[in-house]
Amino acid sequence: MSLPENTTVLIVGAGPAGLTAALSLAHHKCHDFVIVDAVVEGQNASRAIVIHCATVEALASIDAADGLLSQANRGRSIRITSRSSQIFEVKFDPLKKHSAHPYALFIPQNVTELVLGQKLQSLGVQVQRPHRVVGMKQNENDPRITDVSFEDGQVIRARYIIGADGARSIIRTIAGIGFSGPEGSDLSNNVLAQMVSADVTFEPEPVGPFTLEGHLNATVFSGNLFFLIPLGNRFNAELTRDGKSTTKSIFRIGCAIPMKNGEPPRAPTKEYIQDLIDRYGPACITSDPSLNPTPVKVDQLVWSTRFRTHSAIADRTFTRFGAAVFLVGDAAHIHSPAGGQGMNLGIRDAIFLAEAVTKHIQASAENPDVDDTILRELADARHARALEIIGFSETLLKLASYTYDTYAWWIPFSGASIRDLMLRILGRFDFVQSKVAWSLSGLGRR
Repeated sequence: MSLPENTTVLIVGAGPAGLTAALSLAHHKCHDFVIVDAVVEGQNASRAIVIHCATVEALASIDAADGLLSQANRGRSIRITSRSSQIFEVKFDPLKKHSAHPYALFIPQNVTELVLGQKLQSLGVQVQRPHRVVGMKQNENDPRITDVSFEDGQVIRARYIIGADGARSIIRTIAGIGFSGPEGSDLSNNVLAQMVSADVTFEPEPVGPFTLEGHLNATVFSGNLFFLIPLGNRFNAELTRDGKSTTKSIFRIGCAIPMKNGEPPRAPTKEYIQDLIDRYGPACITSDPSLNPTPVKVDQLVWSTRFRTHSAIADRTFTRFGAAVFLVGDAAHIHSPAGGQGMNLGIRDAIFLAEAVTKHIQASAENPDVDDTILRELADARHARALEIIGFSETLLKLASYTYDTYAWWIPFSGASIRDLMLRILGRFDFVQSKVAWSLSGLGRR
């Protein structure tokens, strides 16, 4: 498909951050933009699954939340559990004091992309695919324009470029922006440095409080971390569109892989996932009769992947390369899934950035020599916010990594046992639950 020769704003990447940037531009009456993506079809993987309260509010502010609200499971709580009992529960209900959306949304990322893409189409905007950026250079005639070249030989001249093209961002690379772990961040030796994630069904279907929809269960066991999110069957069509359909409830699981066990396979098999469940998962979904009176086994492996839990952040999220160049989403920062903050931060970045870009476009129309103060202040603020959230997610990951190994024979305690005891005690106090819910919601870190 042919691309226009000129555009005011070029968005590269049509994941959640890129789509949201486009929706935010449209909401702020900026319609001269193009959004491109390198792949033929979007929504290719499930990946992130939680949209927190502050992100729902931000999406609602640009009239882009209704579709997600109608499709998602509304999360009532996040539970910290042992394999058989609850240790601590973070209930979102106290957020009623602060928000019209006192819940998290549990919705697979591919469904989120589908819904946001449909909203964008309803505004008359189509993602241009497949168009892979291969080069950028300053325009010879206008120093504030960049010529962006694509693999198929086409070129777009743009005044603003939003790089939303993921952790391996070509926009970031060409612009010469570094991407590394923040100072003091080193989880290379952490036992939770690598994880796998999968969507599965069970036979027979498991029962018990951990299998109820509306709750995210984080099981801590032997220094490991295991996530279980019951999705029901409302996303079955989207999750199984490339494989065998099912009417059974689908469960999202995630499990840390101890470094001593080696690197997990790129696409873990059904047998591999079953072994992880039996070793580290809640008793109610295991096939071990000594743990589960009604053993269950993985029936269908819908999707699986592996990933690292390391953190990295771009040296800066704004630069001049002729055009004003910005980074959002994974192109700007990546970090562990603990707390479910990554996609949320990227979406909020995109919403606030598009508003700032629109203001700068309006200011430039009045004064062609306007400086970049609006853009730099926004970029600096979002960079600082990313560093703060990276620190928060790493703290959560470290807490989860404590083991039950005792310190010494004369000190019959372990870091994990002390953590669990403190959580059980603190969980009895409403103000503690409210504080944790506030921290996870993003309301204090918009």
